[in-house]
Amino acid sequence: MGDDGQRGTDAGGSEHVERAPDGGRRSHQRKELRHSEWFHPSKRPDVLTSTTWHAPVIWEGTFDRRVLDDYYQNRNITVGLAVFAVGRFVEEYLELFLQSAEKHFMVGYKVTFYLIVDVLYAFPNVNLGPLRTFKILRLTSEDWASDLNLTRMRSLGAHIIRHISKEVDFLFSMAANQIFQGDFGVETLGQSVAQLHGWWYFRNTQNAKDFPYERRPRSAACIPLGEGDYYYSGAIVGGTPLKVLHLIDEYLKGVAHDTNNRLNSTYESYLNRHFFLHKPTKLLSPEYNWDPRFRLPKQIQYVKVAWLSQTY
Repeated sequence: MGDDGQRGTDAGGSEHVERAPDGGRRSHQRKELRHSEWFHPSKRPDVLTSTTWHAPVIWEGTFDRRVLDDYYQNRNITVGLAVFAVGRFVEEYLELFLQSAEKHFMVGYKVTFYLIVDVLYAFPNVNLGPLRTFKILRLTSEDWASDLNLTRMRSLGAHIIRHISKEVDFLFSMAANQIFQGDFGVETLGQSVAQLHGWWYFRNTQNAKDFPYERRPRSAACIPLGEGDYYYSGAIVGGTPLKVLHLIDEYLKGVAHDTNNRLNSTYESYLNRHFFLHKPTKLLSPEYNWDPRFRLPKQIQYVKVAWLSQTY
């Protein structure tokens, strides 16, 4: 899908998008905020803090939020958070998700919650602050597929094209069975943001050969044997709206290719293939998505987001 002229901003970049008075978007050259001004990896020698392509890995203690707040507050940014909640997820998780997001997600910034739901009658009553708003995105018959991740991505991609790309500067996509437990702030913003899979990170951080990548050469999700960087979780993805749209496009094309060849793979496999080919500009540590069923490693100082599994 084509570029509509939107340009995002990263803490390592020099471009920024602002809204014009008519509601459109315009780009201004800005003084570059260098990584060295806000990112201090030497404070966490116990963990991976940088990739081989020099993308920062965000852990508690590695960032100076005051510097980042000075940078982003002056740029009047809006951050979108798309949450997918269908069936029992609406009843069991959505209210808790929104309440925790209101408390911890991008505090002090304008936020638009995009709620992708299948029913409206079960929508929870949540009071949002003055900088927060929500939009309910009802799933259409064209969105539905046997795989819920495919349903979610079809719907989100269509809404990014129709309106989201004109409404927010950054966008995160999450499922509703998560709860924010600590500040999820502007240190997470970037052109393309990937979430390290906590279990696989702590199981083996050095050798990708054991990661559960799709290895079948005929699959569009394939990462060839002997190759791979890190294993990413599908729990959280983010970036500028057009970067998220690019990920969705590649995923949908991959699914179509494999379906035509009588293959199937997992959403996470396609996601890992995408980030293998298109390196993320920022990685979130396992602190930003942790399954509380597992023992908490000493490297995790604060759990920012907890994954509420079915057995939680």
